[in-house]
Amino acid sequence: EEFSMPKAKTLQLKWLALASLLNSTGAAFLWPLTTVFINRHLGESLTVAGIVLFIMSITMIVGNYIGGYLFDRWNAYFTSVWGAIIATVAIILMIFCHNWPAFPILICFVSFGDGICASVINSYGNFIPSKDARFVYNMVYLAFNVGVVLGTLLVGILYPISIGLTFIVASCFYIIFLLTVLFCFNVPLHRQIKKKQNTNSQENSSHRSLREVIIYAIFIHLIMIYLAYALWESIMSVHITNLGIPFVAYSLLWTLNGAIIIVGQPIISYFAPYIKLHIQIYIGLLLFTFSFLFLPFIHTLLGFTLDFIVLTIGDMLSIPGIPAWISEITPISKSGKYQSLISSTVSIGRAIGPLLGGIIIEAYSYNVLFIAAFLLMLVTFIPIVITNHLYLKFK
Repeated sequence: EEFSMPKAKTLQLKWLALASLLNSTGAAFLWPLTTVFINRHLGESLTVAGIVLFIMSITMIVGNYIGGYLFDRWNAYFTSVWGAIIATVAIILMIFCHNWPAFPILICFVSFGDGICASVINSYGNFIPSKDARFVYNMVYLAFNVGVVLGTLLVGILYPISIGLTFIVASCFYIIFLLTVLFCFNVPLHRQIKKKQNTNSQENSSHRSLREVIIYAIFIHLIMIYLAYALWESIMSVHITNLGIPFVAYSLLWTLNGAIIIVGQPIISYFAPYIKLHIQIYIGLLLFTFSFLFLPFIHTLLGFTLDFIVLTIGDMLSIPGIPAWISEITPISKSGKYQSLISSTVSIGRAIGPLLGGIIIEAYSYNVLFIAAFLLMLVTFIPIVITNHLYLKFK
């Protein structure tokens, strides 16, 4: 306690959203770049690039876990600062050393730092007392997506000019992110804990075990959702260009995705008080899932665009609501644990998706892959509905 000199009594939402925006902008430089850079610049095969992406995801999962664990057990502020330092130092080093094997090693350090930061940003979202959790997570998600749009647009412009310049600009985002964390996250978190703790201590064991089942059902389903999302990030670019649609059209789909979220999220936030949170999440997850059922029948850019819009609306309705839902049904003393598990599902899905996708396409076809993704999402969605129905009945 003696070395903390909080400027404010509590963390403000604007700083949390800014941190999310800066971190996701910096990270969005690296995701689309990695495969192309390893393949074209470093002359390694696509399989090697796939392995590097897989290891990146694993280091991110480890970062997610450590971030959540230290947030609960050690010190939230120091955890966030260390996560930001690791990612920032690694990306600055990348300006000077981006050959083989320095590039894949450094990118794994960036991923590890980002993993810690993702858990910490999600966990801090539980400690903003002036705002409802649902609103907080909507805003953090909105900021995150603005970052993704900004990062993917910038990398498209900078990468053809110079790879060094790309890393320099990405480093600038990470440096500002580190400064935001250093100066704005040093606030005490114990004040708001009391309020929620009491309500959670008065429940029976069957209710508690049902709650655990819901949470893990959500996590398993989320892994499938991100597995499917990762197919859009990786394999769909090949599928779409195979159909004679130019790559630039594919990259513009992501800009459209971000634009819809930026415009649509405030609308969803406005109507949020009138819709039960779990119903909104159900609708979103089903839209997302069914968008894959239509993919085998689509062969035109207009078709892919409409399908991607359905997927984006599903994403927007469900994904930002899930941290708020988890925070509603779990004790606040374990925020770090559960919020880091949410971050991990993203990384696990992203790790499995391109790998599994490649295997299924080589053995069967794109259409088999789309149907498989649809079935995996549908089958893991059903337990969420059943357990939540029982949980609410006993409540």
